[in-house]
Amino acid sequence: QLQLVESGGGLVQPGGSLRLACAASGFTARYYAMGWFRQAPGKEREAVSCITSGGTAGIGTPVYADSVEGRFTISRDNAKNILYLDMNDLKPEDTADYYCAADPKYYCHLSPDRYETWGQGTQVTVSS
Repeated sequence: QLQLVESGGGLVQPGGSLRLACAASGFTARYYAMGWFRQAPGKEREAVSCITSGGTAGIGTPVYADSVEGRFTISRDNAKNILYLDMNDLKPEDTADYYCAADPKYYCHLSPDRYETWGQGTQVTVSS
């Protein structure tokens, strides 16, 4: 059974930081392209970032949406089978439910329909 569970969301002031985690079970995430997506009320689900499978070195190559470039960092801990999203300089427009997803391919895509396995989501609220 393939499963993803997100955690780390919460309420933070503008300019603050949060670290989201996505724990994978039932499969070895190292061999999957993975991504973070978000959906705000009344809006379509959009890509935040994705990372290729770990390859030989297991590090992966990240890709970022323009809206978070320079502020967010995606990474994977293959030993723990966890995907992370470090979010810095958070803005009110970052408020959304954040989801992680996995695809059994090497390359990652900033398109939700490319992913088959999804987590339940974790809420991030950026407000004063």
